Formats: sequence, C-alpha cells, structure tokens
Amino acid sequence: MLDELERRNYTQSTQRAYLFSVADFARHFHRSPDQLGLDHVRDYQVHLFRVRKLSAATVAVRVAALRFLFVQVLKRQWTVQEMPYPKHPQKLPVVLTQEEVARLIDAAALPLHRIVLMTLYGAGVRRLELTHLKVSDIDSARMAIHVRGGKGRKDRDVMLSPKLLEALREYWRSLQHKPKREDWLFPGGGRAHNNLQQPMTDKVVWHALERAAQRAGIDKTVHPHTLRHCFATHLLEAGVDLRTIQLLLGHSDLKATTVYLHLSHRHLQATASPLDSLPPGNSPAA
Repeated sequence: MLDELERRNYTQSTQRAYLFSVADFARHFHRSPDQLGLDHVRDYQVHLFRVRKLSAATVAVRVAALRFLFVQVLKRQWTVQEMPYPKHPQKLPVVLTQEEVARLIDAAALPLHRIVLMTLYGAGVRRLELTHLKVSDIDSARMAIHVRGGKGRKDRDVMLSPKLLEALREYWRSLQHKPKREDWLFPGGGRAHNNLQQPMTDKVVWHALERAAQRAGIDKTVHPHTLRHCFATHLLEAGVDLRTIQLLLGHSDLKATTVYLHLSHRHLQATASPLDSLPPGNSPAA
C-alpha cells in the first residue's frame, strides 16, 4: 500500500493517515486487511460512528483510506452506491474580531510564538505551510511570501505585510544561528538551539495558539486554522473581492471561499431583515 501511495506522490500526511486507518481497521477485526471485505467495512464504519463517536470528517478519511486499499492495492470492486461517504454537517467556522486577534498576538508567551501567530494571520497560511516556509520564500523586494507545495501540492504567492516583514526581521536578529536562504524560516529546536535541518513541528504552532488564547482570556474554541478564517473574513469585510481571497487562500473552487460571506459582519449588517419593513400596524407586540 505504501508503494502505491508513493507512486501516486501522495503527501506524507496523507500517507500516514491512510496507513493508520488501514491498520486500525485490521486491529478492529484482528485480521489482516486483505482477508476482510466490504461487509467488514460497513460494520467498521458503523462502529466508528456509534461506539467511538468520531466526526463525519474523520470517518470520511477512514473510508477513503479503505477505498484506496481495496481499489488500488487489492484490485477489488468498490462502488460509491454501496459504500457512500458520510455527509458532513455544514458548520460555520469560528472567527475572532480584529480586536480579539490583536489581543491574541499580544498575549503570546514567547517572541517565537508571537511571530508564528502574526504569520498565520497576516498571510492566511495553513499551519503546515507555515512550518515549511524557507528563508528564501520571504520576498521583501516584491513584498510577497511564496507558499510552496500547499494543499494539493500547489504553489501560490500571498502578500507580505510591512508589519510582518519588520517582525520577521526582528525575529531574524534574535536568532543565535542565522539560517541561510535555503534553510527553514522556523527551524526545529527553538530559537536558542536551532535544528536547521528540520522544520518546526506543527505541535509548536498548536501550543503557541493555545497558550496565547488562554493568556488573552479568549473563551472561543480556536485552533491554528482559526487565524486563516480570520484572515479571509477580515479581508472580505475590508472590501476585498471573493476571487482575490480565493487566490490568496489557494482554494481550487470559489465555492469553498463563499463560506466567508456567512461570517462577514459587514455583509450581515448590509442586509436588512424583512421584519424591519413590515407596516407599523402589523408589527408584532412586544
């Protein structure tokens, strides 16, 4: 299975998720996965929902992994009609106000955490895109950040904020071991003991956000992707068109970007409720 994943150039994160899913499937039935069939897949899917209480998104990844195993590795029949993907609930993401984002950044526990949060929000990058930035990806001449190998292995450019550039320069000056152009912008091992050969892990990003949210007294459920949602929503509220936001986020489909119309305070306030246009005599009693 690993050979087939690598032949198709799947990302490391997808390979890990798929192999973990198939291994869990085999452990559940105490049998090798090539000895199991579609009936076992159905039972396993029910178990994930009913017993483990996993989300639809997580179960969908498990089903995709098993489909890859059966179709690409074992060369067996698999139809969507017999093995449908679970429906995802259409939930709106949590978005912070600009004041809350400022409080979050100011509450960063460490200078490294502060620059990580500023980059997540200022460039709208995903956490893995942030950890895999290299020094050469910061283009101060064009005031752009090159995001390489994003979701779907697509490259894109995003704006480089003057505030972020100055913060990055200050971060650079604080490093004891200065990375070269082809080194990781955020190397592993922390600021004092840089491991220039390895990028920062995404656990550091999670930890930076969790500590800052706690220190800032933000009681909303936030995660690294929340700052990406804030980036897009605040741009939309500032009058940036959806197509531009789509390109900045690296969305392949504009439909994925339209969710921010539901989150934009400006768009909500610009639309009056029909209740307000009722004639006075028909207004509901208080």
